[in-house]
Amino acid sequence: MDETRRDGRSADRDRDDKGRARNARPRDGLGRPLPYGAEGVERQPEGVVRTPGEALEEAQRLLDTGMPFHAHEVLEDAWKSAPESERALWRGLAQLAVGLTHAWRGNTSGATSLLRRAAEGIAPYGESPPYGLDIEGLSRWAHGLAAALEAAPEHDEARLSPPSLRGTPQAPSA
Repeated sequence: MDETRRDGRSADRDRDDKGRARNARPRDGLGRPLPYGAEGVERQPEGVVRTPGEALEEAQRLLDTGMPFHAHEVLEDAWKSAPESERALWRGLAQLAVGLTHAWRGNTSGATSLLRRAAEGIAPYGESPPYGLDIEGLSRWAHGLAAALEAAPEHDEARLSPPSLRGTPQAPSA
């Protein structure tokens, strides 16, 4: 039986081998928890250290296959292992993926906030973009999608196409 704490939360939580709280529930392709026992999408392993090129390649693959939440996890690992001078860049890229996740989930407010924050976070890297990133294009994409979502918040798959991290993303239209 599940013990309950005074605040109403379960005291019997999923934990990893170091005792940190981890939700072991399966997740769908957008990272939403499913009931225990349901078949979910395999999660990205945490704490994987990749080269910047490997992280961008894996994140792009996940974005292109409709898994922006999982792309965010890859970019978050890169953020955590990046040198201090690049942490804002990787945090901003992770926020782009989370913003798209929220848009696909129908959370317009969360999506627009994260997309704008992401664009601001990566902007300082625009003068000399590292790793072949299209900082200017990604910023345009993020601001364009945020504006399009505010103008017409209904879910429209065509409008919610993922960006190309290293290519020239197309800004969504309202």
